[in-house]
Amino acid sequence: MNKKVAFYTLGCKLNYSETSSIGRLFTQAGFDTVDFTDTPNVYVINTCSVTENADKKCKKIVKEALKISPNAFITIVGCYAQLKPKEIAEIPGVDMVLGAAEKFQLVDHITDLTKRPKAVVYNQPVSEANQFVPSYSFGDRTRTFLKVQDGCDYSCTFCTIPLARGSSRSDTIENVIVQAKDIAASGVKEIVLTGVNLGDFGIRDGKREDRFFDLVKALDEVEGIDRIRISSIEPNLLSDEIIEFVSTSKHFVPHFHIPLQSGSDKILGLMRRRYQRELYVSRVAKIKQVMPDCCIGVDVIVGFPGETREDFIDTYNFLNDLNVSYLHVFTYSERENTPAAEMSGTVPGSARADRSKMLHILSDKKRRAFYETQLNKSDEVLFEGDIKDGFMHGFTRNYVKVKAKYDPVLVNEIRTVHLTQISPDGDVEITESEEILVH
Repeated sequence: MNKKVAFYTLGCKLNYSETSSIGRLFTQAGFDTVDFTDTPNVYVINTCSVTENADKKCKKIVKEALKISPNAFITIVGCYAQLKPKEIAEIPGVDMVLGAAEKFQLVDHITDLTKRPKAVVYNQPVSEANQFVPSYSFGDRTRTFLKVQDGCDYSCTFCTIPLARGSSRSDTIENVIVQAKDIAASGVKEIVLTGVNLGDFGIRDGKREDRFFDLVKALDEVEGIDRIRISSIEPNLLSDEIIEFVSTSKHFVPHFHIPLQSGSDKILGLMRRRYQRELYVSRVAKIKQVMPDCCIGVDVIVGFPGETREDFIDTYNFLNDLNVSYLHVFTYSERENTPAAEMSGTVPGSARADRSKMLHILSDKKRRAFYETQLNKSDEVLFEGDIKDGFMHGFTRNYVKVKAKYDPVLVNEIRTVHLTQISPDGDVEITESEEILVH
């Protein structure tokens, strides 16, 4: 029988890179990777634990999988599987659950694809997840998510990730360079560096052996990759030397995503963040000083316990005045076994929703204002293959989303274009194709 496996990934870029690596293990074991709807023998669902809807999403995906392939062997991995394995094992139709230390041995555990009357659970304490397993995503011709760091030693009061992924640990610079060269050889144009706490790169066996800056400098020398993008980095780990290096580097693009979480020093303290907003202001100012056109994205949480209306307005005004390009807005949700879940000052759900809406509107304004600063300029765009209503999209080096009439020749190509106007749907339009200059 032809063995077929399908994957479904929830959550972050790190999960996508790990799903691809698990997929390569299945390929080596003789499985064909197929679409979710192509009646596979095995489903692998890689879960996330960041939001309160993780359980609902997991149940729904399992239910849909069984509709498509009733006899499929269903396995659940990922952060949710580490945190609540027994809860997942009770979901009808689930056959196997693997925690953080076991997920990369999934193929070894699948010796029989017969449906189980009760799910088998392989889940050690998260302290056993102390080995770094290299991963990178595969299948998107345009970009690859390359995992270089895992786990986290920080103790933010709202976060379950240290409970789900364990302590901070990293690959070696030498191994990362080998993977980057392999990616370059595959024809991929852009690498996105990913990790749980990316700026904490360099810890192995509990000891710091390298710095993230060392990795950045080494990767900039890899030939064959046009762009390298830093997915997200904590403000206290984003040093002036990194910012200055990116401003003059060959491959690193002018785009930083820097978690803030709150613009109130009071709330930052309750969250146990390792900075106050003054540091954040200095990081943004430094970036804009050396890279005026740099795109800066911000993570922010609304409705954290103890966040009064005044605290939120403080955050709103802080972000409104800050020279950033867009926001990723998260509504706080209580997570078991976190200090924040036991804190007083619970914010009503309606207030959380109102605050989220206000920041989403602010984000739209910030993005449009940033895009307007880029009009009538020329920039390099990496075009993607997705088609919608006869148009294709791509991104400039500084993460402006560009819209152009579909042309198959442009897929996975970098072209210099002239940014002309903002379309009704919020993307930047370019001049006609004959005015596109080959890079």
